[in-house]
Order: sequence, then structure tokens, then C-alpha cells
Amino acid sequence: MINPDIGGTVPESASGAARTAVILLVEDSIADVRLMQEVLRETGLPHELLIAGDGEKALRAIRREGEYAGVRMPDIVLLDLNLPGMDGREVLRTIKGDPALRRTPVLVLSTSTAESDIAASYDAHANCYLSKPVDLGDFFRLAEALRDFWLRLVILPPKIDPIGGLS
Repeated sequence: MINPDIGGTVPESASGAARTAVILLVEDSIADVRLMQEVLRETGLPHELLIAGDGEKALRAIRREGEYAGVRMPDIVLLDLNLPGMDGREVLRTIKGDPALRRTPVLVLSTSTAESDIAASYDAHANCYLSKPVDLGDFFRLAEALRDFWLRLVILPPKIDPIGGLS
């Protein structure tokens, strides 16, 4: 796990059998970050979790700049909408507006169920919109669904690395 907010690198899974998925979690709530770390670990999916606590860090992470230099490009982005500074809406528009980044699936994960937020996210080309679970069991089901659909069934597009072409 790469977490510039806390510091350090810790492997999320010791299994080398499957390709390790790189997930960028853009979330400002430390409690939600810790919960997502735990439920992703419990799914058994080999993964590397990049964490960005605000929109500016999210863009540096996906572009592999600053404290994120040297990390692998994310396979998927889990994006909260309500972030300090640059909010998730602007992050989504920036990612989907950049030819080098737009192929990266962005899954909006928000407490908001407002139709305006849902419509705006899809209008900005979010790949899906998920309501953030409030129940622990639902959080585990969400993580398992992410694992099973986005990281096992879906064939992800080739990435265009903004610092080195196709990756």
C-alpha cells in the first residue's frame, strides 16, 4: 500500500498467483480508508492500494507525480465526490478529459444519492456510481463485487502511461 498521507509502503497481499491489481482510493475520511483497506484485504484479491486524501493528490497519483513517482498506474479509481479542495467531480472531469488517463475506470463511491450527483457523474463519463455502504456487511459485499466484476471479469483497457506510453 502506498499512502503518502501516512507514509510508507506495505504489501497488501503476499500471493503472487494473480496479477496484483492497483487500486487508487480517493477518500478523505480516515475511517472509510481503514474500512476499505480491511474489506479489500479480506477479499483475498492481490492488490496494491494507493490512497489520496484530496483531489490534487488523486491527480498526482494517477499521473505518477510527486510522492507517487515510481508507483504503477492504477487499474481502477474509487472516487469519493466530497473532497477538500478540488472535489471528486473536478477530479473525474480532469481524468476523463485527459487522453492519457481517460481509459482508467473511475468508480464513484459516494454517500450522495442525489440524482444531480449521479447524473453529473455519468455525464462526466464515470464508469459506475456506487452508494457508499453504511452497514459493514454491505461494505464487504461491495468489495467482493468490485473484486469479482472489475478485477476478475472485466477486461481492462491498455493504459496510456502519461510518463512512458502504453503500460
